[in-house]
Amino acid sequence: MTTAHAADKSIFERRESEVRSYSRSFDTVFSTAKGSHLIDTHGKAYIDFLAGCSSLNYGHNDPDMKAALIEHIAGDGIAHGLDMHSDTKAAFLESFEELILKPRGMDHKVMMTGPTGTNAVEAALKLARKVTGRKNVISFTNGFHGMTLGSLALTGNAAKRDGGGDVALGDVTHLPFEGSMGEDADTLVIAEAMLENPSSGIDAPAAFILETVQGEGGLNAASREWLQGVENLARKHGALFIVDDIQAGIGRTGEFFSFDGMGISPDLIPLAKSLSGFGLPFAALLVKPEHDIWKPAEHNGTFRGNTHAFVTGRIALEKFWRDDAFAGEVKRKGELLHERLAEIAAHIDGASLKGRGMMQGIDVGSGEMAEEICATCFANGLIIETSGAHDEVVKVLAPLTTPIAVLKEGLDILEAAVVAASSAKVVKIA
Repeated sequence: MTTAHAADKSIFERRESEVRSYSRSFDTVFSTAKGSHLIDTHGKAYIDFLAGCSSLNYGHNDPDMKAALIEHIAGDGIAHGLDMHSDTKAAFLESFEELILKPRGMDHKVMMTGPTGTNAVEAALKLARKVTGRKNVISFTNGFHGMTLGSLALTGNAAKRDGGGDVALGDVTHLPFEGSMGEDADTLVIAEAMLENPSSGIDAPAAFILETVQGEGGLNAASREWLQGVENLARKHGALFIVDDIQAGIGRTGEFFSFDGMGISPDLIPLAKSLSGFGLPFAALLVKPEHDIWKPAEHNGTFRGNTHAFVTGRIALEKFWRDDAFAGEVKRKGELLHERLAEIAAHIDGASLKGRGMMQGIDVGSGEMAEEICATCFANGLIIETSGAHDEVVKVLAPLTTPIAVLKEGLDILEAAVVAASSAKVVKIA
């Protein structure tokens, strides 16, 4: 990019659709990135606490993944192969089997879907309905599962649902997520009562789908007991149990899967975002073998299985998941994050912590305040975004590989922004 192009943002206003969003919050032109930093065309470096919305769990341009990809491309390796056999796909699947599935006693098949998370969710919905012969799917309040119409029907956010226009978003029942009705309400008991009541109006479900930590819905984290309860309901009612691990998975909460150690066994697991390890589009659906009843090409897509992502995804698995060292490091960083966020939240009356692992944030009680905090952070060199029904949660999604010193530096910027916003609030009230 020439200097003139780098400085001129008019092309985006002139030619890019109004649907763009992140560029409105981070109004600069980025040119390079490395590790936990993004650098714009003016040479200003920003600490990245967004990480491609959890698509860059291993940071920007990991050197080992980059080297493997360059070698593959330079050697005229397959660039696109539909769903044909390739040496790169075989190598990825073998590493995934050895390092992820077998240690967990999982025998899931890997279904290559289109390249985005919503593709994997759509495949899960279609398969669950095919397996059970039912239409209705149970989703939960504040859940987010994608923007294509089937996934959007599962999603709770009104603004995102309105993007579908007047198209009906049906065959879904939304039940309350854990904690969504206050501390005293047992949403599991409520769900069970409704499902067992023949006059509740809820059709027999094909599946239950949930996120263990709601990424876009406000970092609401489900407990082990609640997750087990939902799975038990699914089994009792002859439905499949789907855990959408697109944002919370691939190490974000401390283990490869966000449900590791939770005592549950999902039938279907949509994966995407950091599955490629490098920010490349790559999504897949893990399917228990007994449910893999597809006919050939019954669900397909031109870009199912990104060959370049097979290369980088394999390196990510072998580099970070061959033993427990990386998971332990992520857990330690998660503990540090929790401690610092608690200190930061203390500056705001009524603020609370949300999430777990390296997927945590502060509910500041107001979308306006959260937006102000994020804007101040950006001005001071930190990229961070909001989450929640009212955008009231300031959400930290730093790369899992972020050095401790950089993590602390970013949190210092966040604390300064919170102090400034809370002081301004006090002044306004006075």
